Amino acid sequence: MTFKLISTAALVVALGASAVMADGHSKALMGAVKARQGQMQLYAHNLGVLGAMAKGDVAYDAAAAQAAADNLVAVSGLNAMTMWPQGSDSTSMEGTRAKAEIWSNFPDVGAKAGAMAEASVAMAAAAGSDLASLQAAMGPLGGACGACHKAYRSK
Repeated sequence: MTFKLISTAALVVALGASAVMADGHSKALMGAVKARQGQMQLYAHNLGVLGAMAKGDVAYDAAAAQAAADNLVAVSGLNAMTMWPQGSDSTSMEGTRAKAEIWSNFPDVGAKAGAMAEASVAMAAAAGSDLASLQAAMGPLGGACGACHKAYRSK
């Protein structure tokens, strides 16, 4: 009887610990997803500022354009590796559109991130100069974003 009670208690403790570990793991994954989504929102906000000026939806403002471009450089310079843990893709969990292919082709993802960083630097060099320079830098910047999204983001 005592052995059965001890065995049952050990099983309950083990199952409880597994649930806590699983919950902690999913919280860590969700935290990583939220962090990278925050990074993407920063990209989107600053690209929106620049894009609105480039399209003429808002008046060109050299200081605002420069600030947005500088923000893109700062955000693209973050070491985001901890935001992309294995198992945080759209087939493994809800709340993300990251395709599982990211983790099987990380060198390509890194190259695309590098292209985004380079396009951000080019935008920072152009954005505060004049509207024509900003407009010329928008295509490569948008292309860099789109290249990664087309390959690695589900709809």
